[in-house]
Amino acid sequence: MKTIERGTVVVLTHNRKGRLQQTLSALMRATERWSIIVVDNGSTDGTAKLVAQEFPSVMLIRCRRNLGAAARNIAVAYAHTPYVAFCDEDTFWLPGALQRAARILDEHPNIGGASGCIVEAGAGRVDPVCLEMASSPLDREDLPGPQVLGLKAGACIVRTRAFYEAGGFWPPFFIGGEEALLALDMADRGWRLVYLEDVLAQRVVSLADGAASQQRREWRNAIWVAWMRLPFRFAWKVTLEQLRSAARDRQLRSVLMLVMAGFARVLKKRRVVSPRVAAMWKHVYVDRSAMSAEGETAAQMQQRSLHGLNQ
Repeated sequence: MKTIERGTVVVLTHNRKGRLQQTLSALMRATERWSIIVVDNGSTDGTAKLVAQEFPSVMLIRCRRNLGAAARNIAVAYAHTPYVAFCDEDTFWLPGALQRAARILDEHPNIGGASGCIVEAGAGRVDPVCLEMASSPLDREDLPGPQVLGLKAGACIVRTRAFYEAGGFWPPFFIGGEEALLALDMADRGWRLVYLEDVLAQRVVSLADGAASQQRREWRNAIWVAWMRLPFRFAWKVTLEQLRSAARDRQLRSVLMLVMAGFARVLKKRRVVSPRVAAMWKHVYVDRSAMSAEGETAAQMQQRSLHGLNQ
């Protein structure tokens, strides 16, 4: 660990040694006063040996099996810094990004988490979810960027205290939409979440293994989150929408089985968010269709802004 720590970068990886090597090399050049922790999620391709031999200043945490997103919780327990930045082995923060994010969080103590702008390497395209965040319909208040009700788990900076208060990532989600519950719980505790378009991360796009299984988990997790935190009318709405999507992809039976397999545990964790957060959720996910034209304009502005930053 570095003597004067500003924050900690947590990198989650599983059996992608070559990509991790490139990401860590980029992070070592881009981070200043930020320590790096790699969580090896049960890799069998020599990932741990690579980190130990080529990046001795990086803390390595080895999990005996793949714990999914919840493995990040272990790393945060070792991060005795005010801020933690997450990324995966295919994403890295660009120079100056984390320093800029830390200054913003210093100036706005009510911000619990901030999502950065993810740009595809080579193509220069902005991640579609980032464009949606840029056009968030929520009241901006006095925040330095659009207020949102979500996070990008693979490219966000969180206040460590807020992360602990919200309980981190729930292990049963594994991977796929695992940040939704964390974001709702942060907001329910009064923390603000923002999108920062000038805090840049770069992602190398590749064909992900197990894409079909991850999509099934994303449908399942969206339904689980809805029943854990949303009023019944919204929980039913989310459930029907997700199941319709699964049916269109001929995955309805598989998704139903996944949902029901853990549903008793989900209901035990049911705690409906405050009316304020429920209204925010409705504004973002139900009322947003009426703002589609305005959202398109915001997306175009985001692309122009990014182009300016890259000049």
